[in-house]
Amino acid sequence: MLSGASGAKLKTTKGRFFVECPSEQSQIVENALSRLIGISGWAKTATCQKTTEEVLALCVEEAKKIKESGGQTFKIDSRRTDKSFPLSSYDLCCRAGEAILKEIDGLKVDIHKPDDVIHVEIREKAYIYSGGKKGLGGLPVGSAGRGLLLLSGGIDSPVAGFLMAARGMKTEAIHFHAYPYTALEAKEKVIRLARITGAYCMGIHLYILCFTPVQTRIKEKAPPEWSTVLLRMAMMEAAEKAAVKIKAKCLITGESLSQVASQTIENLNCTGSRLKLPVLRPLIGMDKEGIIKISEKIGAFETSIEPHTDCCTLFTPKHPILRGDVEEANALYESLELQALIDEALAGYELVKC
Repeated sequence: MLSGASGAKLKTTKGRFFVECPSEQSQIVENALSRLIGISGWAKTATCQKTTEEVLALCVEEAKKIKESGGQTFKIDSRRTDKSFPLSSYDLCCRAGEAILKEIDGLKVDIHKPDDVIHVEIREKAYIYSGGKKGLGGLPVGSAGRGLLLLSGGIDSPVAGFLMAARGMKTEAIHFHAYPYTALEAKEKVIRLARITGAYCMGIHLYILCFTPVQTRIKEKAPPEWSTVLLRMAMMEAAEKAAVKIKAKCLITGESLSQVASQTIENLNCTGSRLKLPVLRPLIGMDKEGIIKISEKIGAFETSIEPHTDCCTLFTPKHPILRGDVEEANALYESLELQALIDEALAGYELVKC
């Protein structure tokens, strides 16, 4: 994630990660940290030698920043992993507060609801910082295994990928396109969405499958009202086969209960009925408003609403079935004999590293 900051160096200590970089690359580092799942927050930190005079002087400088930004109250929070420092944590707080009040007019101490907190950490050297920024939290990406996201060009699936990454899942993606029925611009849009999502997932491998022969077979031979559900069943089968090859433990979709015809509980049962791997649906109980808010937060919304039709939308029947029967769905699916076409699509995949 720090590839754009060539001079950055990462150092780890107990309870802390330190990123050292040239000042001109600090914005690149902050942008990366704002998308790093698994950290509670970060702050720009000043450092000095472990002398009382230098520490107090830096505390005063941090207090000046608080006043310049409009703050009126502050609090000192200190901790010492190096117990050889001559002041206790409590004494250090008192001395720092005293130094600030002596040097700066207009600032007051408020230990309950301060405008900002000046943190002092005494480690191998002294670290002083304020104005910390909240991180995304969650679990470190990769700590909860690997999943394969069915990525469309819409709003929902990038949000689903982000939410599963926030629970520690390393997310890869698969996309189905139907050129020439869908424009190449639609595929390029999905690649951009994969890059946006991948910024939170420590990168994404996007597998692109040409599903035109599969969709053509369904359109020619299946009852029109069943076409979307049967297409979703074929996508699920292809995605599961791909997941097994890349050692993913589950599929991830952006489905939300009853949002569209293919996402009623009956039709969800149909589309997942032939699978052995679990299907994770992190948006299943969310409304569109909540999904859009997350899409905007991760920077995917403007790209998601670009007017390029995906293959599911293109082949949507006028009157789709709403409550499909699993046995009937599987009988229709078997009659289409899609396995060879699916295997052909998998064999000809395009891989884009995002």
